Amino acid sequence: MKGKVIVGASLGNDVHVVGIYRFLSLAEQHGYRSVFLGPSVPVNIIVAAVEEHGPSRVIVGYRLSEDAATHVFNELNEALRHKHLLGTFTLILSCTPALRRIAESIGCFDIIFTGGEPFDDIVGSLTEQRKDLPIEEKYPPTLAERIAAKSPFPLFRHHFGVPSVEETIRGVERISEEKAVDIISLGPDQNAQEFFFEPAKMRRDESGAGGVPLRTREDLLRIYAASRRGNYPLLRCYSGTNHLKEWALLLKETIEVAWGVVPLFWYSELDGRSHRSLEQAIEENREAMKTYIDLGIPLEVNEAHQWSLRDAPDSVAVASFFLGAYNAKVLGAAQYIAQYMFNTPPGISARADLAKMLAKKELIETLSDPGFTIFTQIRAGLSHFSSDLDIAKGQLAASTALGLYLKPEIIHIVGFCEADHIACSMEVIESARIVQGVLNDLLFDVPQIDQDPFILEHKERIKREALLLLEAISALDPSCKEPWTSPAILARAAKKGIFDAPHLAGNPAARGRVATRLREGVLRVVDEEGKVMNEEERLERLMQ
Repeated sequence: MKGKVIVGASLGNDVHVVGIYRFLSLAEQHGYRSVFLGPSVPVNIIVAAVEEHGPSRVIVGYRLSEDAATHVFNELNEALRHKHLLGTFTLILSCTPALRRIAESIGCFDIIFTGGEPFDDIVGSLTEQRKDLPIEEKYPPTLAERIAAKSPFPLFRHHFGVPSVEETIRGVERISEEKAVDIISLGPDQNAQEFFFEPAKMRRDESGAGGVPLRTREDLLRIYAASRRGNYPLLRCYSGTNHLKEWALLLKETIEVAWGVVPLFWYSELDGRSHRSLEQAIEENREAMKTYIDLGIPLEVNEAHQWSLRDAPDSVAVASFFLGAYNAKVLGAAQYIAQYMFNTPPGISARADLAKMLAKKELIETLSDPGFTIFTQIRAGLSHFSSDLDIAKGQLAASTALGLYLKPEIIHIVGFCEADHIACSMEVIESARIVQGVLNDLLFDVPQIDQDPFILEHKERIKREALLLLEAISALDPSCKEPWTSPAILARAAKKGIFDAPHLAGNPAARGRVATRLREGVLRVVDEEGKVMNEEERLERLMQ
């Protein structure tokens, strides 16, 4: 194991060692044995440690003045050269941006970090990557491989799509070159989502509303080509609200879609984003899920936060979250992306939010097995963002910090500006930098507050109530062997009000009678007088 050693120290008279120590901890996760020499280490001690341990990596830190840096960098260079050690290992420097030019001029450092590097570059510095390594090995082309390659850092995903194909292409080029995110999620306008395969039905006065006006296969191919640079990000796209199967095939053929995202109940008469009946939409959405699965593409079921966006009870959000994963597994999905949207509805307390998310996670983990891998994806809730962009930046950071308790493999970054306007490419990059700052401080040292009695109490309550809803769905037709996958029974669950939300009042496919209110930061079901009800009471009323 002698060659799998990394030596680290702050150089000369510099006492700053936090960054060095964390880098050594990361190296240990990649199989290295670390040798930490401490702060303010003289050059001769560093050279002696190199001779003794024969490391494959050495990282030194220096963050003081330019004149002092020039002296100590030259001293290190001469000492290593005198001992014929230069070139026998990778020498990494951690310094301030002001010292980069000096370090580069001396020429002994193989890698120079100044604090703003993408996680890909940090992890890459610990691997034996050749400069001529094929792109598909340096930046793997599938989601699971990319997650493994970047571990322990989560992948970054961000939506992007401005009301111009040409500007979207230029933006994708810029985001890719900056290595800002690992996954770019294309956001087509509503015309494309609903009528890409029926262009005669498009509303011309709404072109570009909500995203990029994709109109041809060539648009997608050009966007994909624009992403083949920088860190070669994976691409995905909204699933479309009509012709979801056709969208799946199109996205596979054009952008090598990283994973498919399909709802269970939505894009139907329930939300008005298509004119399909609820039962028809559930049936066709499941067919779209199966299409992605048959293509070997991982799947996400975009379901639970659709209910929470309409102020549905937490029990409905958690039960529907389970149903999404359950349907994916029954249909044969091998890899499933579970997305947890925080801050929804706005005003929910951090502890109540975490209780709900932990309830979701614990329920779907009962489905996990060697044939069904679940990846955790977190995101901030758009509806809680302030239109004051400075405040929104803080909200993005706070939501990310809370989401780290779920130990995500993917962070779906919501642009801090989205409450005011669609993110341009530079705002995508800035949002990613904000999230990177959160991870720099918290990823390896998140305080464990999920044993908080408040969180535990509400997590268990929500899980219990979600299971009651699932049992109530099964009871709608005891003769049905798979009620949780039956479009007819699931549609009846919404009509009956087992799954319900206040915003669905007057909707022909739903009961729309449930009322919820935030009580001390917790979203609770209330009766006509505003008194909190549990799910047992609500279900009992429904069944009368």
